[in-house]
Amino acid sequence: MQTTALAIPREPQKFSIATLTIAAIGVVYGDIGTSPLYTMKEIFSEEHGLLLNEPNLLGVVSLILWGLTFVVSLKYVTLILRADNRGEGGIMALVALALASVTSNSRWYFPLTLVGLIGAALFFGDGVITPAISVLSAVEGLEVATPALKSYVVPLTVVILCTLYALQRRGTAGIGKWFGPVMLVWFGTLAAMGLVNITSNPHVLHALNPAYAFDFLVRNGWLAFLALGAVVLAFTGAEALYADMGHFGKRPIRLAWSLVVFPALALNYLGQGALILARPEAVSNPFFQQLGPWSVFPLVALSALATVIASQATISGTFSMVQQAIALGYLPRMQVIFTSEREMGQIYIPFVNWLQLTAVVLAVVGFGDSTHLASAYGIAVTATMLMTTILTFFVVRYGWKYNLVLCWAATGFFLLIDVAFFAANTLKIAHGGWFPLVLGAAIMTIMLTWNRGRTLVFENVMHHLVPLADFLQSLFISPPTRVDGTAVYFRMEGDGVPHALLHNLLHNKVLYERIVFLTVLNVDIPKVPESERVKVEHLGHNCYQVDVCYGFMDERDIPQALALCRNAGLRLNPMETSFFVARQNVIPRVGSGMALWRESLFAAMSRNARDAADFFRIPANRVIELGTQVEI
Repeated sequence: MQTTALAIPREPQKFSIATLTIAAIGVVYGDIGTSPLYTMKEIFSEEHGLLLNEPNLLGVVSLILWGLTFVVSLKYVTLILRADNRGEGGIMALVALALASVTSNSRWYFPLTLVGLIGAALFFGDGVITPAISVLSAVEGLEVATPALKSYVVPLTVVILCTLYALQRRGTAGIGKWFGPVMLVWFGTLAAMGLVNITSNPHVLHALNPAYAFDFLVRNGWLAFLALGAVVLAFTGAEALYADMGHFGKRPIRLAWSLVVFPALALNYLGQGALILARPEAVSNPFFQQLGPWSVFPLVALSALATVIASQATISGTFSMVQQAIALGYLPRMQVIFTSEREMGQIYIPFVNWLQLTAVVLAVVGFGDSTHLASAYGIAVTATMLMTTILTFFVVRYGWKYNLVLCWAATGFFLLIDVAFFAANTLKIAHGGWFPLVLGAAIMTIMLTWNRGRTLVFENVMHHLVPLADFLQSLFISPPTRVDGTAVYFRMEGDGVPHALLHNLLHNKVLYERIVFLTVLNVDIPKVPESERVKVEHLGHNCYQVDVCYGFMDERDIPQALALCRNAGLRLNPMETSFFVARQNVIPRVGSGMALWRESLFAAMSRNARDAADFFRIPANRVIELGTQVEI
């Protein structure tokens, strides 16, 4: 979840560990908490060819339980939660940590950047599939009640999803407080259903012995390898543990997992195993058959609520990821709306919201059921998990300076697990796995093109720059007429004289009484403390250089930042301040830095990017925009 400078009060509210733990149950664990809806039925689906018998069933349940232990408890809860970037988590924060640990001159810098971008791009694919498969799996419970309702599953799913996305602009500050209690009821229900079935058939408890998981893998060979592609569905959502660390803190997330989520999941998977041992025909959809026909409709209602909450967490996570990518220079500026002044993470990005809804609806209608969507789900999840492990190795080795042998011991085991799961899911590329890969490739192309295009624009501007110090020295030998007020000129990092100033002098022949050259610096940390937000340098002749620093989770608010300049002796009257912004019109050119189609794509994104003044929250009536052309 995203935390921004203005989205929280000046004096943050202090919540108890219990409150934060319940909130974490609602936001962090929605995805992994709804996995029991579809995991067991997908493992034993016909396409895997796995024989349903007692040894295989106990082996699968054992594999899930020990997978939850190793992948979630040890890898994420124990190891990766330690890799906090000033208290924040998520793959973007991990990328920043990894890059900081190797420095920009290292041969690993670009490969690690690429690894991080792949993980981020696939996260967007995951963000499309999670709402689709979760809500669809919940509504499919209606088929268990009566096959006559099958034709209503997809339309009802689309209606629920459209309603969910339509409500995003309102934010979740009002209903978000119910997420924790609802999910607490959900996990309590999972545990209770599991206990009922375990009590009826305690033989399933043999699955607690890891020897059954090992025997399953050895005895089934290739079929077991295929089954791994579905077993990983039990671990989807593990990335949320790390991504939401800054929102809740490590301890509440760990407590929620240890005290509530893990026990409930373990009991439910054991309970589903016990049910299938007693009634093999229940494997068609074991979740909704755990308590008998009377419970199907109540379970559909409860699971629909749980999957909507799980989807909401994913949608909010996508908004946060997009905002971080914008701040780090990998996506063009977009409209970001803060839906709450006090709640953390309450942001809404209209373009992303409707684009994601379109992709989600296409996925639901195109794949038609959760079984086909499961094939698409695994590849995105396992690839992201693999990227996270690779980045963690570099943080442990070069950031924490641990011994190489210890680093391999800490991450090598998890790397083998991730590679095995990923390899198993590559076999499903032709059966739906292509979907998140295509989405990821498109996002990756956009991010790399935007980043490279910005570099080319910067290089072009630098090639034609006029050194600021020399310009000011010559300007004030015979200064132009100065008029009342303050002019703020945006200036790129390392740039010379802003083009907007040159244009203003050329056309208006006047200079404002006070000149502020404003440079926005994006740093690879989540949030910059307010005390370190601005740096003011007096250049003489009532001219100032102001550097404003933002982390990748900070809101860009220039008027608020300039108000902080008073601490450095520079007081600006907002009603007497004009902001001069140069809008660059990018012209693609054959034979330059990128392929022509990429340059054309960058130019199109640049034209449609959110206006800089709007992005930096500058009052529209104080902005003067001047156009310049830049060839790349």
